[in-house]
Amino acid sequence: MSNVEMPCGEDGMTKVGNILLTGGTGRLGSALRKLIPELVAPTREELDITDLGSVQKAFEHYQPRVVVHTAAYTNVVQAETEKTLCWKVNVEGTRNLVRTALEYNPHFVHISTDYVFWGDKGGYREDDPVGPVRNYYALSKLAAEEVVRVLPRYLIIRTSFRPSPWPYPRAYTDLYTSQDYLEVIAPEIAQALRNLKRIPYTTLHIATERKSAFALAQRTRPEVQPASRKEAAVPLPEDVSLDISRWRALSRSWNPAPGV
Repeated sequence: MSNVEMPCGEDGMTKVGNILLTGGTGRLGSALRKLIPELVAPTREELDITDLGSVQKAFEHYQPRVVVHTAAYTNVVQAETEKTLCWKVNVEGTRNLVRTALEYNPHFVHISTDYVFWGDKGGYREDDPVGPVRNYYALSKLAAEEVVRVLPRYLIIRTSFRPSPWPYPRAYTDLYTSQDYLEVIAPEIAQALRNLKRIPYTTLHIATERKSAFALAQRTRPEVQPASRKEAAVPLPEDVSLDISRWRALSRSWNPAPGV
């Protein structure tokens, strides 16, 4: 196994280079590419995470020092009927990346979700017990987290985001979350990537304040209609909000307020 050190400048910040991004055409991947143009984002033809041979060829070609894994199956409702595809992408795809990463020893950044928690109390901290899960998508993401934890160097980022404006005519008043819009969350994740060397944790919650899905929706779609999560086609949590104090403390330490 190679012993590649994190590319790092004198100020401790991550140098962008040899950072391999999966899911570069997805919502988060596309946003990160705009924020960090130097990210290496192979096409699906170059890097198919569900094909171990494709993953091995990509690692051999790019020799990544950092891997940012954003590729995922994210349709919570369809996952109930497309379980094979969901598992193939979220678990087997992650396993292929991890299996190959063990040979190259990159710092592996895995994007996960707040749904790994049961979601009955909210305010979940990074070290709170995960599960049981409410739906099959959550199960696949929880399994993927455990796959990543076999690596010697990794960071699991639990987050949740929506495209803007709110994409649906209705929103749940009884589902509480720390979710926010992509234009809010993506810069936060980009900041974490640029300061990866400074993060002393293996799990980190990057999100915003607790609010209902309805309140979030109203910010970009005032005409949105209220609904109940009980009407959803798949079981959903009541309160899956995240404790983000760890992330806030880190961010403040890198960007102190004026005069501090």
